[in-house]
Amino acid sequence: MRSSLPASRVREPRRADRYTPAIPVGLPDEIHALAIHDGRFAPEAFRFLFEALEQAVRQTGREKAEGTARHVSGREVLDSLRKLALETFGPLGAEVWRRWGIRSTLDWGRVVFLLVDAELLRRQDSDTLEDFRDGYDLDAELATAYQPELPASLDPLREA
Repeated sequence: MRSSLPASRVREPRRADRYTPAIPVGLPDEIHALAIHDGRFAPEAFRFLFEALEQAVRQTGREKAEGTARHVSGREVLDSLRKLALETFGPLGAEVWRRWGIRSTLDWGRVVFLLVDAELLRRQDSDTLEDFRDGYDLDAELATAYQPELPASLDPLREA
């Protein structure tokens, strides 16, 4: 999946005390309206997906690519969503997702294809909703997989 907008129209995510997603400039109202109209998923889920898409593009080294060369697979999107949730929400990631209406990785596929149908994302012919089925168990990958790291400067057991 890839944003239908050029890379220059996507703002870089900012890390702050609160979650501030990267979304295409000028799209917040469209995303919000789509989320409200559909009713299954919170607007935050759509925004989080855009940030995860940009992270997936960066992780795969396609940030400078344009058009279809910028495409990331459903599995790459799911991996990026998982990593971003762990970084952003820690062990509460699965609970946050549930509050947004996301109960499984297939729900992320539903969000993606809502955006595709609204022409806010583009897909390749080979992309299907099934790419998102059974990606991983939310609790196993987010709640129990979270492993906080104590900074070396605060760890008395770590050798300097």
